[in-house]
Amino acid sequence: MEAPAAARGPAEPPSGSVSPADHPGSAPGTGITVASPERMRDLGRRLAGLLRAGDLVMLSGELGAGKTTLTRGLGEGLGVRGAVTSPTFVIARVHPSLGDGPPLVHVDAYRLSGGLDEMEDLDLDVSLSDSVIVVEWGEGKVEELTEDRLQLRIDRAVGGTGRAGDDTAAGDTTDEVRHVTLTGFGERWAGADLSALAG
Repeated sequence: MEAPAAARGPAEPPSGSVSPADHPGSAPGTGITVASPERMRDLGRRLAGLLRAGDLVMLSGELGAGKTTLTRGLGEGLGVRGAVTSPTFVIARVHPSLGDGPPLVHVDAYRLSGGLDEMEDLDLDVSLSDSVIVVEWGEGKVEELTEDRLQLRIDRAVGGTGRAGDDTAAGDTTDEVRHVTLTGFGERWAGADLSALAG
């Protein structure tokens, strides 16, 4: 049986990422260890319970870190229509709510050079203030959308060789463990207990 995602203490941001110390309105980062893709999806489902219309979630991490997997869980938790897949080639996808919740706008900002103007040029037929916006590769590009945002940095665990007893193919020692650092910026996230997401 797999251990649940475990909370870690405040995490040091990896080199090249934005430090909470650089932003006086930010809360200290909360670290969570995620043991598998399914646990990453579970984290997304739990995170969806904290989100509301107008929220901006920025995801960063190397290719294959789990950004889209986490967003898939967010979509499930928000109860939106359509399969959540990487929007790399279309840049943005809108997933309308199946109920009375906000739609999910899933953006891949890798090829975007500017913030709000370029987002508006995408001709999304939703109001960004009425949606939950998840942006992959958004650092330095979309912060101007709002002062209140939640930033998640996903990093592969260092030095892992897979878990004993997992269901991977023989000889496959791919390490699926990830460290997720969540940092809230602005008043919206000032009092949020993000450690509760460890579940």
